[in-house]
Amino acid sequence: MKFLKFLFVGIFFGIILVKSEAVSWYRIFEMFKFQSFHMFGIIGSAVFLGILFLWIFRRFKVKSIEGNEIHLAPKDKSFARYIIGGTIFGLGWALAGACPGPMYILLGTGVSSMLLVIAAATLGTFVYGVLKNKLPH
Repeated sequence: MKFLKFLFVGIFFGIILVKSEAVSWYRIFEMFKFQSFHMFGIIGSAVFLGILFLWIFRRFKVKSIEGNEIHLAPKDKSFARYIIGGTIFGLGWALAGACPGPMYILLGTGVSSMLLVIAAATLGTFVYGVLKNKLPH
C-alpha cells in the first residue's frame, strides 16, 4: 500500500509521455535524422529543469525526507566510458525506437514487440553486471 503513490506517479508520467508524443517511434526517428525540434525540446527542457533543481538544492541546502542533506558525489572523468557507453545506448535507442523508460509505457499502450526489447535490455544489463569489473570505468 505504501508504494501505491509511486505507481500513480508512474502512470501519470506515462500518460504525459504518451500525450506529448515522447514515446512515438516517428518522433524518435525524426530526432535521429535531425528533422524536428520536438524531442530535443523535451530533452532540453528536462536537462534545464534538472540543472535548475540541483542549483536550488545546493543553494538552499534542501534536505531529503529523512532529513539528510542532498549532495551528489563527483563523477570520475573518463572519455572512454562516456563515448563507448553513449554509443551503445544510442545505437540501442535507435534500433529499438525507445529508450529504457518508454519501453514499459509502449508495452502498456499495446506495442507487444517491446517485450523483445525489454528482454534484450535485461540481458544487456546482466552482461554488463558480469563484465563490469573488466570494463574501463
